[in-house]
Amino acid sequence: MIWIIGGTCETRELVKRLNGRKDYIITAATEDGKQFIDSQNLLIGRMDYHEMVKFIQENQIKLVIDLSHPYAVLVSKNAQRAASSQNVKYIRYVRPQAVFTDCVIYKKSLDECIEYLKSVSGTVFFTTGSKNIGRFEKIKGNNRFVYRILPSIPGIEECKKYNVLIKDVVAMLGPFSVELNRAMFKEYDADYVIMKDSGIEGGTNEKIKACINLGIVPVVIGREKEEGIEDLDEIVELIC
Repeated sequence: MIWIIGGTCETRELVKRLNGRKDYIITAATEDGKQFIDSQNLLIGRMDYHEMVKFIQENQIKLVIDLSHPYAVLVSKNAQRAASSQNVKYIRYVRPQAVFTDCVIYKKSLDECIEYLKSVSGTVFFTTGSKNIGRFEKIKGNNRFVYRILPSIPGIEECKKYNVLIKDVVAMLGPFSVELNRAMFKEYDADYVIMKDSGIEGGTNEKIKACINLGIVPVVIGREKEEGIEDLDEIVELIC
């Protein structure tokens, strides 16, 4: 049995390419994972290291394919460790990074980004999800912070928790085209757009292009370097 750690658009693509040639179980941390995967083999729920070990044992997993989000660092570390403890092969898919130009302000971490934001003024448009809204709101000051999040109940509740105004919330499912990004950034009169390096599949290039077109400052939060495979076809060849 193959365990596919999913919840990303690449999960759907891998399942499509496998075309029923292998038995697999897919897991995703949240209900949002259902947006990318239409499979009866999908299980929803977060797991820590010990739960992952138990999952491998109970489902007689022989191979772990990690397609989790580039910023789900703890998930990948726990999965790799759990697989190793059970002598199970682990394959990590790594999204190719986006192409950055000189106009991009690159910050190595969320902490670095927050320090940078303390010095800016104007309207900041966040495309980083709802997870860190609380940290951003603490440094907002007199600026306007706009959050583009998934149209999910947990995301909306996170905005309500930190008293984000309804007019400052954009609830939509991406990735978005350059044109749609441009329209949104222009509508909200953004001075800065904050984004993760979610790679080509995550729509980072489209966000940067829209920013350049409008003269907006794109700020990218970096991700940890990972060892893995950047080509889904290569993964399919390894397991089929």
